[in-house]
Order: sequence, then structure tokens, then C-alpha cells
Amino acid sequence: MNIGILFSSLCTVLGALPALLFRNVSHRIKDNLLAYSAGIMVAASTYALIPSTLKLSNIFVLTCGILLGTVALTLLESCLPHADLDHSAQSARAAGPLLVIASMAIHNIPEGISVGISYSSPLSELGNLVSFSIGLQNIPEGFLICLFLVMNGVPKQKAIALSAFTAVIELSSSYIGLQLSDQFLGIVPYGLAFAAGSMLFVVYKELIPESHGDGNARSATFSFVGGLLSMIIMIECLK
Repeated sequence: MNIGILFSSLCTVLGALPALLFRNVSHRIKDNLLAYSAGIMVAASTYALIPSTLKLSNIFVLTCGILLGTVALTLLESCLPHADLDHSAQSARAAGPLLVIASMAIHNIPEGISVGISYSSPLSELGNLVSFSIGLQNIPEGFLICLFLVMNGVPKQKAIALSAFTAVIELSSSYIGLQLSDQFLGIVPYGLAFAAGSMLFVVYKELIPESHGDGNARSATFSFVGGLLSMIIMIECLK
């Protein structure tokens, strides 16, 4: 079993575990946690996935991939129940987690294929580069999925199981990509850019508005910056 493929997938579960420590938290703490996660995800997109895309391709590929990720999440959102359609508390609680879980599961497919193809290519170190970038951004993804579920009353065991489900999707997609030849190497940067675009959509459409919705915009802003810097420092230390 390829260690890099396993690492990038398991990072989702590793990120989910700390979210189990939170229970019955105040709106202020919840908003700051969501903002911190948003900062981590923005840093992972702009400081890891986007630079990796440009290193492997060009601005055209980057633009196409990000737009594809954004459009895919927009279409997904339109197919799911959404709080804007019904401003009741029950609708608001149901919409966010469902969108986040579905979006993470869907965009894990091109992520996994990208990791697998990169390891099947003849380019040295490409597999490690891609799996490292994907793995880093899978940590806040796992935390985000599990946090949303726990905050909305889902049992902890089920929350971990659903987080692990998204990791299994990526792991399976990785082994599909591993079977492809280097002729499909051009898919890798599209997959990375797609992942970046879908994450940025979730951050701007769901996390930032949610973290600012209860009068905690100022502290949430500082938490966002803290998450951004934390992820950048982590990437630099692990290089």
C-alpha cells in the first residue's frame, strides 16, 4: 500500500478527532472555531493547492479548475435543502452540514484521482508533493465535517463514521488514479485547482457568513487570520 496515498486520506480522520472534544459550546466559541477552520482552508487553497497547480501547469488550467470547483458546488447547493429557502431554525441547522458533507465527498474524488495519477507518473517527487498538499488541506476538512455534525446533534460515533466515509471515497479514487498511465498526468493540476475552488466556495458561502451571524464578526475575523497563519506556518515547517 502506498504510504503517501494512505496518508492523504487518513488526514481527514485525523482532523476530525479534535472536533469530538467540543460539546454544547456557545455561539461565540462556535463562530470562532468556524472562522479558524475557514482561515486554515483558505491557506491550504492559496498557499498549497494553487501554487502546486501553477507549478504543474499554467494560469489557464488554474482558472478552469477553480471555476469548475465553484460551479460544481453551486449546482450541488441548488440541489440540496438550503436555509435561504426557509428561514426556520430547523432548516438552518440542516442546510449547512449537508452541503459541507456532500461537497467534501464530491471534491474528494478528483483529489484522490490526482494523488493516484501523480504516483503513477514518471516524474520524481510529484506524488509526494501532491499527496502532501492534499493531506494538509484534508485535516481542516475533517475537522470541519465532524464539527458541523457534532454541533448539530449528530452522535459522535456517527460523526466520525461520516468523516471517515469521505476519506474512503478519496482513498478509493486514489487507487483508481494509480491504475491510470502517465498519459492522464494532465488531470492532476485540474484536480488540485478543482479542490481549491470548491473549498473557497464553502469558506465564502457557508463558513464566513455563519461565523459572522451572531454578532461575533470581530473576534471571528481574528480567528480567521489565526487559522490562516497557523496553516502557513505548518506548511513552512513541514517543507
